[in-house]
Amino acid sequence: MPHPPHPSRSPGWIVPLAALFLLAALPAFTSSYTQDLVLKIIVYSVFALSLELLVGTTGLVSLGHAGFFGIAAYVTALGSPEAEPGSVLRLLPLAMLAAGAYAAFVGALSLRTRGVYFIMVTLAFAQMAFYVFHDTSIGGGSDGMYLTLRPALVIGDATLVDLDKGPQLYYFALAALGLTFGLLSLVKRSRFGQALEGIRINEQRMRAAGFQTYWYKLAAFILAGVLAGLAGFLMAAKNGTVNPEMLSWHESGAVLMMIILGGLGSLRGAVLGAAAFVLLKEFFSSEALLGDLAARWQLTLGITMIFLVALFPQGLAGIAKLKGRLFRRQAAAKETA
Repeated sequence: MPHPPHPSRSPGWIVPLAALFLLAALPAFTSSYTQDLVLKIIVYSVFALSLELLVGTTGLVSLGHAGFFGIAAYVTALGSPEAEPGSVLRLLPLAMLAAGAYAAFVGALSLRTRGVYFIMVTLAFAQMAFYVFHDTSIGGGSDGMYLTLRPALVIGDATLVDLDKGPQLYYFALAALGLTFGLLSLVKRSRFGQALEGIRINEQRMRAAGFQTYWYKLAAFILAGVLAGLAGFLMAAKNGTVNPEMLSWHESGAVLMMIILGGLGSLRGAVLGAAAFVLLKEFFSSEALLGDLAARWQLTLGITMIFLVALFPQGLAGIAKLKGRLFRRQAAAKETA
């Protein structure tokens, strides 16, 4: 008896690679507004991927992830000279190192707690960093600060990448997204990634098997903080300005909603969730499309998010899996008929 046909499965790298090529070709066919919007999606995708490592892979729900994002942005602005572009080779590692150092400090303390206590401790540390920049003159107070010139990659007398030029910043951010996605794909397939998955499923059993789960979680926390620092650097370069709101709990909640909307446990879901969230926010806040209703975009966006999460409990990335199950059921029904 012939077996029911199965939906064809392509290698896992084909879809992300095709999406990367599509995004690379996009600036040639779109306006500057669309290019800037896609750039925003790319930066938030890097940010969402960094949190996905914590929440979706390790099972650590953090409400303070924006702290690392904002600290890296401020380090980029504070380290940039006023009269000339800052060096990417200096500012990018410095921003990621600062975010990683704060992540190591926060993780070392917060990982000694669990559940809702862990969530609240991470939120408290992020808010502490928020008020340092908001209530002091370190970063310009509540007004934030500007980058006079965006960073550039200069080797000798040759300027290889000038982030002050839109297309170069776009492709630099796209390369960062590709490297982040590739790195986390390798991490998930590694022994380290499998240990993190085991911790998420049953940490007590992993301890019984001889794993020192605290150090695995701390390593994941630091790596997530470093990658959030990469996103913070990119956002500072994109906007040319930083402000304390980048460290607020609203930003942490937004990136958490991105990965929930996309589907926890999926790198593709993190990217899809970031794209969906940015596009929905752009749509609901557009006065040209919605008129006076745009002033209440938080309400309409919130209702839409609730509806989407209820309709797709496995996230946007789970739609393909749902189609696969429906196909197999239909095939099985035809076979038994």
